[in-house]
Amino acid sequence: METPNQKPGSSRSWMVAAVLLTAGMIIGFVVASDLGWLSNGHAVPDSGVAPLVRPVATAPQPVLPGMGSQTFVEIAKAVKPAVVNIYATKSGKGDGAHATPFEDPFFRKFFGEEFFRRFEQQQPKEKKERGLGSGVIVESNGLIITNNHVVGKADEIRVTLSDKREFKAKLIGTDPKTDIAVVKIEATNLPTVAWADSDLLEVGEFVLAVGNPFGLTQTVTLGIVSALGRAAGIAEYEDFIQTDAAINPGNSGGALVNVRGELAGINTAIFSQSGGNMGIGFSVPSNMARSIMDQLVKTGKVVRGWLGVSIQELTPELAKQFGVADTKGVLVSDVMDDSPAKKAGVERADVIVEYDGKPMDSPTHLRNAVAQTPVGKKVSVKLIREKKPKTIDLAIVEQPKSMTQSGEEESAETAAPTGILSDLDVRELTDEVAGRYGMKSSERGAVVVRVKPGGTAEETGVREGDLIIEINRQPVTSLKTYERIAAKLPKDEAVLMLLKRQGRTIYLTLRP
Repeated sequence: METPNQKPGSSRSWMVAAVLLTAGMIIGFVVASDLGWLSNGHAVPDSGVAPLVRPVATAPQPVLPGMGSQTFVEIAKAVKPAVVNIYATKSGKGDGAHATPFEDPFFRKFFGEEFFRRFEQQQPKEKKERGLGSGVIVESNGLIITNNHVVGKADEIRVTLSDKREFKAKLIGTDPKTDIAVVKIEATNLPTVAWADSDLLEVGEFVLAVGNPFGLTQTVTLGIVSALGRAAGIAEYEDFIQTDAAINPGNSGGALVNVRGELAGINTAIFSQSGGNMGIGFSVPSNMARSIMDQLVKTGKVVRGWLGVSIQELTPELAKQFGVADTKGVLVSDVMDDSPAKKAGVERADVIVEYDGKPMDSPTHLRNAVAQTPVGKKVSVKLIREKKPKTIDLAIVEQPKSMTQSGEEESAETAAPTGILSDLDVRELTDEVAGRYGMKSSERGAVVVRVKPGGTAEETGVREGDLIIEINRQPVTSLKTYERIAAKLPKDEAVLMLLKRQGRTIYLTLRP
């Protein structure tokens, strides 16, 4: 029965409205619940509406799988106390200040002390050059490792600990060839960082850089290992860890630590066009740094192993020429007289694929491995010779203090260009040519006196002054032998050349 003001069908409208309202409440609740779940307990922008679902309190989770309970926060807390500020001071005279004859006692007596007092007051005052860097405490008795470029030429070194205590430090030793230095302060029971095995580092692994960039103490940055085995032209012996963890001026000598809080490297340099971090930093691997440190502490100097070979990169072209399946290996371009390699039977054109049980994939890798080998240790060298594997055992000796090598050569009669070698002008080695290129006239070979600009030879790397000593494994002893071999070369095949350049021999492959 309808009331007077009620229209037909109005009851159905109310029912529909009620259903829609109920559905809207249910949907709103579900959406709010989903948003609350997605936020995972983190703060969300304030909308003025209280959340319908409270986040459930959960126990802190590890930052990365496999890290256990040690988060980045815990790593930073453990490592920071062992990273120190290093202030290095070097005294220097102002511009124009130098010793004069007036410093001689005779002149002082002749002119009188008053004259000299006025003279000295007018001289530029001595000025101090101050450097700022970082260091890592590696032994609780105050032994600190840092960079050579931080403390190497300092007259005074001061160290400030994380608890603000300051100490005068003693320089134990430096090694410019790896940019590592060791200093010592008189203190006990200091916090330390444990050493990591840097050989176990992998590209993509998280690392933290701890140091004092721009004097901002106890700074921690996070990144990954971007690359391993980098050579950046900074030091003579390089095997850098590359990282994108922010490293800036003042970080030098600081710690690069892994996710276990272990010292994986010593921060050394950055690649930058602005002077600040650009995501490319370099650290000396802990294994290299520790080896250098141990020697400096024990003997005050670094002794390096010596094999006695000249080596070069194995390119795809060279690998094909020498019958090697891939480019993993190091090509021997020369063997030095009276060296361990010579005595053991290593030969030119051997490809070293393994040294002391470790695979070798670059000249830098092999060079560093040999240098870090203890003198007198017997090692096994696996190589490929004439496409066949061979193993040679030898004993490493101390690297000679000076390994001087002679230069290159040249000659007076121009050889006619032939075949694939038409880019080159080659001459006999005469006294005049030898003198021009700083060579010995007793050398044997043919000298490149001109390389065609933009040609294949130039692009491959042949240079004026190179001494050609082999073509396709055939010895070149004179211009005539060069011409005879060159005349028989197929025009559409690659040519393997052995050159001597500034005392070193290298292989190059010329392709038509």
